[in-house]
Amino acid sequence: MTELTSAITDYWDAAARAFDDEPDHGLRAEHTRAAWDRLLRAWAPAAPADILDLGCGTGSLSELLAAAGHRVTGVDLAPRMIEQARAKLADAGLAGHFLVGDAAAPPTGGERFDMLLCRHLAWTLPDPHAALREWVARLRPNGRLVLVEGRWGEPGQAAPPYVAGAETLPWSGGVSAADLASAVRPLVTGLHIEPLSDDPHLWGGPVSDERYALIAHTQRADQCVPTSRDIDHR
Repeated sequence: MTELTSAITDYWDAAARAFDDEPDHGLRAEHTRAAWDRLLRAWAPAAPADILDLGCGTGSLSELLAAAGHRVTGVDLAPRMIEQARAKLADAGLAGHFLVGDAAAPPTGGERFDMLLCRHLAWTLPDPHAALREWVARLRPNGRLVLVEGRWGEPGQAAPPYVAGAETLPWSGGVSAADLASAVRPLVTGLHIEPLSDDPHLWGGPVSDERYALIAHTQRADQCVPTSRDIDHR
């Protein structure tokens, strides 16, 4: 483990205690919980599916997915986050499988998933491009990649690094929809962007920075070669 990775782990481990106090983390307000539940149901397959939630934190999105009938595996670098995620689903009477590990290289062996979800994770990674390749490889044919990301802080202002050394990360302070789409597009057969900044229910109040979801699909089993028919709605 590098010094920076260790610092990042320690940061999120220490943040676990108060993590759910943030409206979009704990989803304690009914309107915030309902807003995320509505999005997840739109993004996830209609039938029960195997879903990998990377950087799952305390498991709030995993809980919503499990409540919708999906089989959820969560991965997070911070052991205390995973402890809370396990407890959260157990308290709700829901099944979920949670692992401590590097979300950039999930410790799930050869298992493949119908959908891979990350929220506010890519910007924390030392090599996000390698992680994206790894994530797409974990999906089954016609799998779904759902990345909820953004650029943090006021427009035109760089957000300060949250741990010493984080300013050296490729996407420190967040990643724009255009840049993330450019990185993902060669790996998938189609993608689109859904802006999320204009829905205050998702965040517990109005936000002025860029927030969005990128939804992409891997090739179908009957496709012999990748296609170039990707769709990018901005």
